[in-house]
Amino acid sequence: MSDTTENRAFNWFTPSRFGILLAILIFAAFPQVLLGLQTFVIRDCGFFAYPLAHFQRDCFWHGELPFWDPYNYCGAPFLAEWNTMPLYPPALIYLLLPLTWSLSFFCLLHLWFAGFGMYRLARRWTGSNFAAAFAGVAFAFNGLTLNLLMWPSHIATLSWMPWVVLAVESAWREGGRKILLAALVGAMQMLAGGPETILLTWIFLLLLWIQQFAKGESPRARMLWSFPVIVAVVMLLVAAQLLPFLDLAAHSQRDTGFADTRWSMPAWGWVNFLVPMAFGSTQDMGVFFQYGQNWTSSYYLGIGTLWLALLAVWTLRERRVWLLGACAAVALLFAFGENTPIYPALRRIIPRLSLITYPVKYLTLVAFFAPLLAAFALARQQNLQATERRISAGRMALAGSILLTLLAGILFWVWRFPFSTDDVRTTLLNGASRALFLLMTGAVLVFLAQPSKSGFCRIAPLLLILIAWLDVLTHEPAQNPTAPPTIYTFGLAREKLAMNPQPELGKSRAMLTPMAEWQFVHSAISSPQNNFLIGRLAYGADCNLLDAVPKVDGFLSLTPRENDDVLSLFYTRTNADFPGLEDFMGVSQTSAPDQIYHWQSRPNFLPLVTAGQKPVFLDDADTMRALTHPDFEGGKIAFLPQEDKSLVTVSDQTGAKILDSKFGNQTVDIEAEAAKPSLVVVSQTYYHDWHAYVDGHETPLLRANHAFQAVQIPAGRHQIRLVYEDRAFETGGMVSIVSWLGCLICLFRSSKRKIQLRFPKLLLDKSSS
Repeated sequence: MSDTTENRAFNWFTPSRFGILLAILIFAAFPQVLLGLQTFVIRDCGFFAYPLAHFQRDCFWHGELPFWDPYNYCGAPFLAEWNTMPLYPPALIYLLLPLTWSLSFFCLLHLWFAGFGMYRLARRWTGSNFAAAFAGVAFAFNGLTLNLLMWPSHIATLSWMPWVVLAVESAWREGGRKILLAALVGAMQMLAGGPETILLTWIFLLLLWIQQFAKGESPRARMLWSFPVIVAVVMLLVAAQLLPFLDLAAHSQRDTGFADTRWSMPAWGWVNFLVPMAFGSTQDMGVFFQYGQNWTSSYYLGIGTLWLALLAVWTLRERRVWLLGACAAVALLFAFGENTPIYPALRRIIPRLSLITYPVKYLTLVAFFAPLLAAFALARQQNLQATERRISAGRMALAGSILLTLLAGILFWVWRFPFSTDDVRTTLLNGASRALFLLMTGAVLVFLAQPSKSGFCRIAPLLLILIAWLDVLTHEPAQNPTAPPTIYTFGLAREKLAMNPQPELGKSRAMLTPMAEWQFVHSAISSPQNNFLIGRLAYGADCNLLDAVPKVDGFLSLTPRENDDVLSLFYTRTNADFPGLEDFMGVSQTSAPDQIYHWQSRPNFLPLVTAGQKPVFLDDADTMRALTHPDFEGGKIAFLPQEDKSLVTVSDQTGAKILDSKFGNQTVDIEAEAAKPSLVVVSQTYYHDWHAYVDGHETPLLRANHAFQAVQIPAGRHQIRLVYEDRAFETGGMVSIVSWLGCLICLFRSSKRKIQLRFPKLLLDKSSS
């Protein structure tokens, strides 16, 4: 551009200035959260993320890694879950600082990091500070990114996405120490624990690598080996997390036949890119959701971002733009899930795609690509000559007119053919306000497309960014409602409920009845605060962790397959009642029939450790049927797998007794006495990482009653110790430590060498001068 004033306006958005601007915008959107007056509470934030962070923090301050969660699912792996972020270094933010403030701050800090990373990537690809600033704000503020604030692991993983793309592309282009830096950045995203986002990031990188390799944009010899090396080093760096996860996945309910295509984008879901409140309701805690789509409260990109992204695909003839546009189109198609025949057919060809639940998650790529495409459009506009600007302005006006026409058509559709529960007036106002933002965006774009020396050109770029920010901020009711931090007070439900007997670790458990669990999942009230408090009193999802109350069910992504089998006996129907099995699982409290947050005691529950049962050897199918039989008594009989018959010499019920038992997070200590060889049965989830020791000598740990634990002891008085020993973590941990040390040493040596090489050069320059 020839006009210096205009150039200064576009180039004003330096990295430091943009970082400050983005921080101000985030503070303006969430001042009460950053000041500690309120905290995020909506949906999974309160029922999943906060309780898990609380448990992790408790383990941290007791000096132990959270390998096992003894409070949910009668016990379940925790570290191996991956999305619990036990090895993610920035998790120290909420482990060290007050949790009611620091967990929300952790999420907002990653929101800033996401926007700043997009700025750096767009700046690298377009060369324009202004275009990069617009892309950064558009990536941090869109419906999908804001929805992810309720999942710390998801927002953290997404925030690393632009950084990984930037670092890995630089590595295969420049080589050297950039390869190690790329591996470290990739490892940080992996440790953040959002598997789908990680997978999509590396699939896109593979496509980008193929494109650049085919065009010879970088030395092919370096590209050929550097990218695989980066992937391999990343795997080594995160082996401590990856190996336990893969081990759990192989033994979990999510095998290759598992598929969950709920919450695909509806066939008419595309209209929400233009009218975000079309065809949905705010009945769920005042948050808007499309009908049939409950994973994300929005995927609205912003009307200006959408306009510019479409304009880039239409007008630019750059390879990166073509790749971004094609990938966005495929991701959008996949997001429709079962609503088109394409994705189901592809899933049959590639069964592993079934592991990606909820096809709407593919819109993560759309939310990533759209800001980059918009940046390309703005950068091109910035560099046009005067004669080209008129042509560009005409195309821009045509694209805007098409969007405005589509928007008007959608509003007509909503007005004439609404769903029975639609709020037509609210939707029409919502659409009208988007049209206003479209017109305001167009006015600024038209001004930017014209050569101008007026003072307005100094603020026009900033104004366009603020319009895009305000558009997304107002596109629907608050996606992340907040509540006073006191709702997370430890022991709040325990104190109010005053159960008798009180479920305690190692003593007994609480159990939501199937009907109560159904009501918890499928009902909500308008107040987010009261909705959470009701769910907390009902011990829904993982809220029991906030009161250290063990229970039968829980809310985790992966659980051992056999445990899932047993819980499916109850929770695949709303009227299941198996008192013998509930007694064996130590259920002392169940949901009362009147309200899900009322409880009633069960007097006949068994201790969690019993002894003297008669072993009966059955296959899994027969065991499952026997557990639901009305005559099942877990204190007298134990069903063992046929393959364990050679390990057991006990043949009948014995008079063994338990003298004492003590449960920890990942240990169980038992003192038992028996007149002859006997079984000791522990009502804790069986998982192969548990190991049994009798008087200090390892002995086989048996799988009893399909999903629980048992050990055989000889006659006499014995000390039994069950210990969770994750061999996959131990192996992966050694690999990761060596890999991190190796990478850091290599980086240090390369930096030192670089300084040494530069120092003689400086001396030569001085002597020559």
